[in-house]
Amino acid sequence: MAFKLLQHRWQKISLIVVLGLLVLTLIVALFANSYFAPKLADKIKNQVLKSSDSLYRIDIGNTELHILKGQATLYDIKLSVDTAVYNLKKKQGTAPNNLYELQVKRLVVSHMQLLTLYFKKKLNIGRITLNAPDVEVSYHPNQEPDTAKKDKRTLWQKISKSLELINVGEIYLNDVKLKYKDYTGPKVAVSELKKLNLKATGLLIDSATQKDTSRFLFCKDVTTELYNYTSKSADGLYTFKVKSVKLSTQTARLRLAGVTLTPLPHETFFRKSTDDLFALKLDTIVLNGFDYMNYQKNQDLSVSKMTASKGFFEIYSNPNGPLKTTDRLVTFPNWALRNMVKAKFNVDTLDVKKFNFTYKEVNKGPMKTGMIFFSNINARFLNLTNKKELVQKNNICTADVTSYFMGKGKFNVSFNFNLSDAAYSYSYKGHLGPMDIAEVNPALMPLSLVKGTSGRVKSLDFNVHSTKKTSTGTVSFLYNNLKVDVLRKDYTKKTIITTLANTFILKHDNPDDGSNTPRLAKVAFIRPANFPFFKTVWQTILSGIKPCAGVGKAEEEKFKKQSADEAKKDQEDLLKDAKKKKEAEDKKFKEALKKKKEGK
Repeated sequence: MAFKLLQHRWQKISLIVVLGLLVLTLIVALFANSYFAPKLADKIKNQVLKSSDSLYRIDIGNTELHILKGQATLYDIKLSVDTAVYNLKKKQGTAPNNLYELQVKRLVVSHMQLLTLYFKKKLNIGRITLNAPDVEVSYHPNQEPDTAKKDKRTLWQKISKSLELINVGEIYLNDVKLKYKDYTGPKVAVSELKKLNLKATGLLIDSATQKDTSRFLFCKDVTTELYNYTSKSADGLYTFKVKSVKLSTQTARLRLAGVTLTPLPHETFFRKSTDDLFALKLDTIVLNGFDYMNYQKNQDLSVSKMTASKGFFEIYSNPNGPLKTTDRLVTFPNWALRNMVKAKFNVDTLDVKKFNFTYKEVNKGPMKTGMIFFSNINARFLNLTNKKELVQKNNICTADVTSYFMGKGKFNVSFNFNLSDAAYSYSYKGHLGPMDIAEVNPALMPLSLVKGTSGRVKSLDFNVHSTKKTSTGTVSFLYNNLKVDVLRKDYTKKTIITTLANTFILKHDNPDDGSNTPRLAKVAFIRPANFPFFKTVWQTILSGIKPCAGVGKAEEEKFKKQSADEAKKDQEDLLKDAKKKKEAEDKKFKEALKKKKEGK
């Protein structure tokens, strides 16, 4: 049947014409591919030079162009910085803060309208895919954002003579290896990320979008995802992990999941460091209103609202910590906000939800560890910033916290931190609801060698104003049926001192039985230089609880003297017992030796 179709002359001629046209098309396509491929590579190189003002150059090893498919494949791409141009820009004050270098083995550009590009200077691309690129970003503090000399031309204005429009539907970067170098400190800080994925959609550069602030790098949205990030501190004491990170520039939302800061075991940690030990775990951290572009350009962190949910924070005071003459002011929140973080930052609102906090301290006398903890913490912090212009407008950072003290008593506290004065002043007031006094024994027994055997707190209220050196204020501690045991280092009961304390020193109720007027305490606590922030707050409140319980300075000194006398008597009794035991052993040994001689 096929041969019958070719019996007529016109059929043969038609077939020859069609085949000829097909061959001609293939020849033209092959010629165009071989002609336009190097043209495309040259155009890319020239465009990179123009758009970067000669700061960057790009090298391309080989280019494959398929005009019929609208696809281009580029191999062995390398984007690098021209150091001579960069140094010149530094002298002129126009050098950028961030430099980028890129190496890609293979880049695929799909659905590209080559004829439109060639004849109309409009670059339309469906998709760009880069697999496993190596990216290096370095940050150099060359210029302040407000004082820098800038080329005020937009990117479109820079490229408009060569291209009227650039439109890319999707850009994919898969399995990116990113190295970040920060040159702000005395040593270069290097961070490396692996398994980073990036997707950008709706890239459009033209006269209409050249000043469109709703776009990020001219894209409608850029989404990045990072999985299983791990790093260690320079001293090897901590390991930092993040299970996943996701950023969307369209929603200005950054989400971190599975955040942990894990120290070495505390015995090992305290052998290697005199600093306090910190541990942190958070299920999620969400940053809304995150200005990523400003952060990337100037290391300036601006967040409208930050939420941290479900986790814990633990501080373990180092028993081998700084000497008594070493000032622990560095542990104060307002000091940390002003001095610890070098980069500029501002968080309008920080919400903490379903959080636990633990403070541990070792009493070197009995070598026991005391613990204070707060469970189910919900808190809101406002005006967390170190930006001078914002501090001038509002220099107070506030924190409102609700929690359960020792997991039992409802506890509310509010803090105000001054972010500008030299005294690092702050104030706090709070209220503790009803709870059994015995619930505080995990702190009282190790740190004070006192055990609460009965009693119930009705309320604890305090209002304190502090500087880095002093704390003054009022404390009200209402309770019923308070009784305690005074303990030795091994937690055995000191009978005489316990009787003395419960009979002559402690007031068992506040207000006293038959009285309507409770005892209130005015506190004036002078902070020892080596006291960190949380210990200072605790000791200040404790200095007000004692007089409310009837333990004034005179009673406390008398109590200490009686304790010292009993401890001395206990020591003398131990020495007597040891002497009698040794004499008995010597006597027994002599008798055994005598019998042995008589037996011989």
